[in-house]
Amino acid sequence: MVVGRYSPCCLNGWSTECQRLWYNQVRMNSERMLALLYKYLFFDLDHTLLDFNGAEDTALTSFLEEAGVAPKDIKTYKDYYIPMNRAMWEDLNHGLITKAELLCTRFSRLFAHFGREVDGAYLAECYQEFLSQQGQELPQAHAFIAEVKSRGYKIYAATNGVSYIQRGRLQASTLLPFFDAVFISDEVGEHKPSKDFFDKIAAHISNFDPKAALMIGDSLTADIQGANNAGIDSIWFNPKGLANETPAVPTYQVKNYQGILDILSN
Repeated sequence: MVVGRYSPCCLNGWSTECQRLWYNQVRMNSERMLALLYKYLFFDLDHTLLDFNGAEDTALTSFLEEAGVAPKDIKTYKDYYIPMNRAMWEDLNHGLITKAELLCTRFSRLFAHFGREVDGAYLAECYQEFLSQQGQELPQAHAFIAEVKSRGYKIYAATNGVSYIQRGRLQASTLLPFFDAVFISDEVGEHKPSKDFFDKIAAHISNFDPKAALMIGDSLTADIQGANNAGIDSIWFNPKGLANETPAVPTYQVKNYQGILDILSN
């Protein structure tokens, strides 16, 4: 018997025993929700659940091949692009550039470095198409999020990024069914770490209580600082054991998914 989001009308035709089990499961889930310290879990996607490095590497290879870069030069292009792109996203988090600037200039900068003049906006669209098809997950992400969902939490994706890329990648992964809703900066109209990003999300969640919310992510400048700005607790997912050299203050810090489960168990 499958127990999930079914209304009582779906019970027609079920045996009395099945109906009793269904109602008991619903009651148990409701009681569990009342007992939870946290009820609303906001998950970052890239580097927290989705393997962005793997997705980026695969997408870049296909993109650069189509752009006419010689196979022997692809690694050189990647070695320049990847740190440049990450630095630009950090600049966006700090409000130093706009998302339009990031998306439309990163490839013109890349190719200019190697002496080629290109249409950055056009190449951005080409690359985004390749990236949107990548659903690589971090190891154990599926089992972890399934376990969290089984405990009765409301689970939301809270991610910065381009809408159709993030939705495409989630669709290509196995994680999408676990989310109660997906919030992407493109659609929200604000991006982490802005307080407005979280305020707009909260407006879409019935009976939302910030004291019962928890932001989980790998980025101090986006996820943890965003949680600080919004006045909600946070877990810094830090598998590499990096030092915190930012003003952001996580409520908790963990190195793996088990650490998150331990916090939720307490």
